[in-house]
Amino acid sequence: MKIKVKNLGVLKQAEFTLGDLTIICGGNNSGKTYATYALFGFLDTWQDYVSIDIPLASIEQLLAQGVIRIDLQQYIDNIDNIISKACHNYTKDLSKIFASPENRFDDAEFKISIEKLDVKLMGNVNGKINSPDGSTVFLSIDKATESTEMIVTSVATHLVAQVPLNTIKSYIETIIKDVIFALIFPRIFIASVERTGAAIFRKELNLSRNLFFEQAMEASRDSGQNISNFREIFRVRYQDYPLPVKKNVDFMRDLENVFKKSSFVAEKHPDILASFADIIGGEYTVTREDELYYIPKQQKRVKLSMDGSSSAVRSLLDIGFYLKHEAKRGDLLMIDEPELNLHPENQRRVARLIARLINIGVKVFITTHSDYIIKELNTLIMLNHDRPHLKQLAEDEGYLSEELLSVDRIKVYIAEEALVKLDGKTRKVKVPTLTAAKIDSERGIEARSFDVTIDDMNRIQDAIVWGGE
Repeated sequence: MKIKVKNLGVLKQAEFTLGDLTIICGGNNSGKTYATYALFGFLDTWQDYVSIDIPLASIEQLLAQGVIRIDLQQYIDNIDNIISKACHNYTKDLSKIFASPENRFDDAEFKISIEKLDVKLMGNVNGKINSPDGSTVFLSIDKATESTEMIVTSVATHLVAQVPLNTIKSYIETIIKDVIFALIFPRIFIASVERTGAAIFRKELNLSRNLFFEQAMEASRDSGQNISNFREIFRVRYQDYPLPVKKNVDFMRDLENVFKKSSFVAEKHPDILASFADIIGGEYTVTREDELYYIPKQQKRVKLSMDGSSSAVRSLLDIGFYLKHEAKRGDLLMIDEPELNLHPENQRRVARLIARLINIGVKVFITTHSDYIIKELNTLIMLNHDRPHLKQLAEDEGYLSEELLSVDRIKVYIAEEALVKLDGKTRKVKVPTLTAAKIDSERGIEARSFDVTIDDMNRIQDAIVWGGE
């Protein structure tokens, strides 16, 4: 999947391709977060923008004959146009994604392109659609694993006849979207850079929301106004936050329910959760009263609230709950600055954790300022060779085979000023963009934004130590 943006925040024009691991490095205010949030927004809301159109004549045929057969190949053949229209409509709503003034992104562009070879339909589909009141199945939808034909059958004809044609049409179109695009656009989870604040204030956010609705209901009773008006006020106020931040807040507020789930990581790869517990030095728990605590590994009888826990514990909270309770194979996990509040040793451990997630089928997208994370990833790349001395070194240093990385699975970009030929122009100009970093299986990732700074520091310190001789 390739993403192209224009006039997105400080990014004048940039392209990047998603890998199993995608990394954006660069200085502050260089455009990393703009690219991250824009991509997250689309992958989180694509169902609202992708449009599939079934002729009403097909729905009329369903009512008359009780069955229709829909060839999905027609939509696959037109997939470039479908995605292009979705991106065009999404771009119009970028101000909502970023909680910015309406005209902030008037000249922006957000585009996604995919290779048709990458289009893989959902496998065997055997779905049911209930009547509007939810009481009775009135449509069944079937698709065989290797087939591009979807069969829609009327199960309760008398009920189907009572449902508006456009409603039936919408039901079927939604399922077609999922069948075609669910394996193209991954399920996404983001840990935004604001996650530490959400961890501290989750109870206060819940109390504020509940108090608001209590006051709204009381005012509604007194004034006779519809409570939906107050819900709209709350919704508008809540949209003052960028979508990724809002998603973090929603996730934090729902931890009591999240805690009841079990992810495929917990069920199939508990060793990864054990490694995560080593990083935070304990575990998280949620009580029946929705109280969130951190329990240190060495002090099992101690329960610490989030404001009494370390900043590292708070910054990894949503990632920990995602891994243990939400993660699914094929997900895209986005982490804005995974190094946030972490000691260099734990930054290295996080890099190794990321590698293990990639190797079990979770894609990862990070923005980072951390030279420690990049260098540790480089170690995992450079150790991934069938040479006796490297195997021995990996064993001596405690590296696991499931932590090693192949360069063909990694995409790295530097947010920086570089020469770019803008669309419609003949000459290159220097503008803020994303430049693909070189990745070599022998040397790892070439992260210039870090190397220049480190070289400067070494040069100055060498001059301090040796300059007088």
